[in-house]
Amino acid sequence: MDQCEAGPSTAAANSMNRNPSGKNGRDPCHPPDAELRDILLAYNRRSIFNRDRISKLLQAEHGIKMGAATVGRRLSSFGISASGATTKNMPLQEKRQLVLDQLGKDTTQMQGVRAIREGIAMDTGVTLTRAYVEKEMKTHADEAFEARKPHHKKPARIPLTSIGTDEEWNADGHEKLSPIGFPIWGLREKFSGKWHGLWVVPNNRKMEVIAYLYLSLVYELGGMPIQSTTDCGSETGLMYALANALREQFSPHINIEEVPAHRFLRSVHNILIERGWRLLRIQWGDNVYNEFKRGEGTVYDPGNARHYELTQWLWPKLIQQELDELKEKFNSHRVRKDHNKVLPSGVSPNEAYLLPHLYGGERCLQPVDRTVIKELMEAVGGESLVQFVTPEYAAVAEEVFKHLRVENLSLQNVWSVFEAMLPLMPPS
Repeated sequence: MDQCEAGPSTAAANSMNRNPSGKNGRDPCHPPDAELRDILLAYNRRSIFNRDRISKLLQAEHGIKMGAATVGRRLSSFGISASGATTKNMPLQEKRQLVLDQLGKDTTQMQGVRAIREGIAMDTGVTLTRAYVEKEMKTHADEAFEARKPHHKKPARIPLTSIGTDEEWNADGHEKLSPIGFPIWGLREKFSGKWHGLWVVPNNRKMEVIAYLYLSLVYELGGMPIQSTTDCGSETGLMYALANALREQFSPHINIEEVPAHRFLRSVHNILIERGWRLLRIQWGDNVYNEFKRGEGTVYDPGNARHYELTQWLWPKLIQQELDELKEKFNSHRVRKDHNKVLPSGVSPNEAYLLPHLYGGERCLQPVDRTVIKELMEAVGGESLVQFVTPEYAAVAEEVFKHLRVENLSLQNVWSVFEAMLPLMPPS
């Protein structure tokens, strides 16, 4: 019998006596539940599961006398389970997301299975089996296993391939303007390189926002891709679920085991979208950031509620206008001919998208029922997800803007427009 097993009945014999032993300090056999739970959780995070080992550590580190059998019972009472039971009982999407979140933090791809597994435990208190973590890593980050081998040389860049338009959509967030409150999310079609969408949103790390944008594009085009691709961030979890559900509903003939409806890549390997972000930042993003900061030091006081609210209407209006123009510019730009490129070159993305058969491609868009998509858009949160201000404020601001007869809102006049609108806006 554990040395502390009989303790509770002795302590309970005289409920009025707070210290029946006559000794000062904590009862070494029965520490407070909250304290013991935190200690046992800490061992779990450190991947220490052996009950005999825990018993010894409790004595050595905390002066707690508790036999292995009692340790087991206390673990069960606190709902703390070892990796096998946790992995077996946790829903697939939930445990997969834990692995993907940890992979997303390892930008250098130098962490192996053990490090990723331990990172999950340390960050969340959840322990998964090594076999499961390794399986998910090989599914979503297989290239990293080769990269970690001794004396490994970085592979040469492999040309992008695709069988046709809308076979694959690549999406990601762009953070250049996040420090000033205007994050961006974008999506490109792989075969042609066409930007299907560029959006400024209040939060590009919120899964409902990403899901709404994805669905809005599916609704606009009347179809979905065979496969969508994003990084491993937790904000893509709902998009992943929707892609799989829509595949099952509208394209059941495509084997989801052979061709997943959605795949995850590290951002550095989501090549198509990353190249696009670099061009966008160079041609545009730096200028927007600098102009906003210039106004912040002169006409705009972020601590003033009226200033802030007007900025939240005016600047997203300008940024989205600029993004729409950039999208058209990028999609109309004829790229140079590249004989080493498998996908179309020497042609604009718009042309390649509209005429895929001229470049060895086919149309792959999978038709959907727009009514269903519209219902899903409302179910995830609707248009309010991508709005920076209330509809009521937006209506007033739009009227004031029209009253001023601004011919063309631009980076050059945005702060002048701000100063002209501010006195005409209602108090906050």
